[in-house]
Parts: sequence; structure tokens; C-alpha cells
Amino acid sequence: MAGKNFILRYGKGEVAFSIPEEQLLYELTGRERKAPTDLPAAYRHALDHPIDSPPLKELLKPGNKVAVMVSDITRGWQRNAEVLPLLLEYLQAAGISYDDMTVIIAVGAHRQNTAEEFVELCSAGVCHRVRVINHNAWDSSNMVYLGRTSRGTEVAVNRIVAEADRVILTGGVIYHYMVGYGGGRKSVMPGVSSLRTIQQSHMWAMQSEIGAGSSPLAANKMTAGNPAHEDMMEVAAFVEPDFIVNVVPNLEGDITGIFTGNWISAWLEATRMVDDIFGVKIHKQADIVIASAGGYPKDINLYQTQKTIDNAVYAMKPGGAAVILGECPDIDEPKEFFDWFKYPTFFEMDKAVRSNFLISGWVALRQLEYCRKGTIILLTRRENLELARKAGVHPVSSMVDAMRLAYEVCGTDKPGITIMPQGANTFPILA
Repeated sequence: MAGKNFILRYGKGEVAFSIPEEQLLYELTGRERKAPTDLPAAYRHALDHPIDSPPLKELLKPGNKVAVMVSDITRGWQRNAEVLPLLLEYLQAAGISYDDMTVIIAVGAHRQNTAEEFVELCSAGVCHRVRVINHNAWDSSNMVYLGRTSRGTEVAVNRIVAEADRVILTGGVIYHYMVGYGGGRKSVMPGVSSLRTIQQSHMWAMQSEIGAGSSPLAANKMTAGNPAHEDMMEVAAFVEPDFIVNVVPNLEGDITGIFTGNWISAWLEATRMVDDIFGVKIHKQADIVIASAGGYPKDINLYQTQKTIDNAVYAMKPGGAAVILGECPDIDEPKEFFDWFKYPTFFEMDKAVRSNFLISGWVALRQLEYCRKGTIILLTRRENLELARKAGVHPVSSMVDAMRLAYEVCGTDKPGITIMPQGANTFPILA
């Protein structure tokens, strides 16, 4: 029986394995798009040729206070260290002094990023020239209240953002398992919103009935009718962002699309590219799915690796097995994630999430929902095994052990197998 070899990313390294070629159902890789041969030139061109907006330089006046939102370390794949210097140089050429620029790491309710991570995200040159700060959702004294959404969410955002003359959102767009797609409005909500705003807005990702779990409308690719997404859009509208710069990666993780201009329509154009690259139709679900998050930082912890689990479950037969490659060097981040698993039942966790909503609680609840659909096997560091078990997954430290367990639980000697090399991004769509 001929074997087919695979090498998938795992943290900053790789994992090699083979499977019988006749059992390969799909290798879900999406559609490759070439990266610009001259990224700086393409980036500057996009700033001067935006969607539904004047060129960025025409929106600026000397003396303007400019706030630039940048995603946190869990979104390091956005390559901001390469492109953010280009944006700030562009702002300076348009008459904005570096003293009037503030880069805000839009951490939402994630942990604060370190000074070393500032450099990794923004580059040493940017950190030397301009003020770079973390947003702190818990710092109520630094929030400005702006009003309520139609669903009643109380909107309060970072004071620097609220008082800036110009607000520029940067970020990257891929599928997002709660609000359809990343990027766009996420730089504001949860990015620079207060904890109360984040909690109230994200609550729309739950079903109305206690114990019913997460809403099926809060899912990958879902925006129309997704109440969590729609409420986020309303929150962001209070800020009235002046300009957006969102990027889309290709299969290799290089920036392939640069979308600038109006914060809504430019973002929507980016989501269409995501569909074209990463939305992949399948006609059959697999007994076993083997999915890599795509390496660091997408598998920096189990919390982030769950995006890969979510996508893999779409490709897996009910009762099947999903082997997830997630090194998770920071598996215990965010600290509160594993605290949610102290509740003895799904119902008790569901009640607790509703009483004090945190995204980490929603993610923990979703983790239990995945485990109801099949066996989730996590290939991770040996030191992570004990902690990972608390999340309901079956952790192993070798690919041999992962495949042995997968074969045991799927109930067939010749299981159909689907491979997902970019599992965090690739979304299987069952035709």
C-alpha cells in the first residue's frame, strides 16, 4: 500500500508523517494567491488608492492626533513589523509628526503584551519613534462612554481613541468562528473597548436559553443574521473610524491582499478574498481529520488553536476523530481559560458564562461542544498533557500515538482521512 508523505507546521518547527494514499479523502489547501513582488510599493499604492474613501493623505492635517490600532501578539501572522513602518512614514510625509501618533495594541480582553512583543509586532524602529501602548479593558478610568447599541450594549472605548482626530484601523482578515471573519470592526470591539462593552456584545454569541450553549449563528463565514457580528458593527460605528488598512494572507502566510479605505466596504472586499482563498467545498466528511494550525503564533496556546479545532470539526464525520497539531508553548494563556473547566457539567459552565461573560468562557464552552461531536486529539508538548486533559481533549506527545488513538476511535480499519495544512484558516464547506 503506497504511502503519501506530509510535513505540517507545528509551532516554529514541523511534524512529518505518512498515510495510506488510498485513504486520503482531501488535502484541503485552499487556492494559492501570489504575494506582491514589491510589498512596500503595493502597500503605499493601496494607501493612495483606497475603496470608497479619499487617499489617506487627503484626510490628514498637520497637528492631527492620530490613533493607529494594531492587533496583539496572537495575530503576529499579520506581518505588522513589515508594514506598520510604511504606514507611519506615510503619515509623517502627510504632515503628522511622530509625537502626534499613538499605536495602540488592540488586545481586547487578552493579556497585556510585553515590551519585547511590541518590537515583534511593530518593529524596533516604530517603538523607538512613536508611543506604543497596550489597551487595558479593565481600566475604566481611561474609557469614554459613547452610547448604546440597538441591542443595549453600553459602548465605552479607550480615551485615546475617542479623543483622536483620526482613527486608523489595521489588522488581518481570515475566518473567525464567532463573528464570521476577523479584521475590520474587531479592532474596535473587542480591540479597544471596555470590559463591560466586550462582555455585553459577545453575549450575543450565546443562545437565549440557559444551558443551550453557543449560538449556531455565531460561526465562520456568518455575518448576515449573526447577532454578535451585528452588535460589533454598531459598537465600531460609534467610533467612526476614518480609515482602515486590512491585509489577507495567502496559503504561505504572506500578505497577498491589501484593502484600504472605508472601514466597512474595504473590509467587505477583504472578506470576499478570504472566501476565494480559504473557503473549500467538500462532498464528504472524513473519519479522521489531521489539521495543523499553521504553526506559531496560531498554535501559541489552546485558546488560539481552537480556531483550528472548529474548522477541523466541519470536515469530520460525527463521532470521528480530529488530530490537531498545536505545540501550545503558552498553553496556560489566557490564565482564566482553564479555570472554566472547574464546573462539573456543561449546564453549570453555561450558567457561569452567562453570569460573567468572558470570551475565554465562551471558548471553553465551545471546546466542550466540539468534544461532543467526536474525539479531539491534541498533539502538543509533553509538559502540556495534564493541563490539556482538563479541556476535554485527548493530548499526546507523538504523531504515532495520535494516529493510533484516531484509528481506535473511528471504528474502521481503513478510515477516510482529510489533511488540513492551514487548519486555522481553511474552512471546509460541506456541499
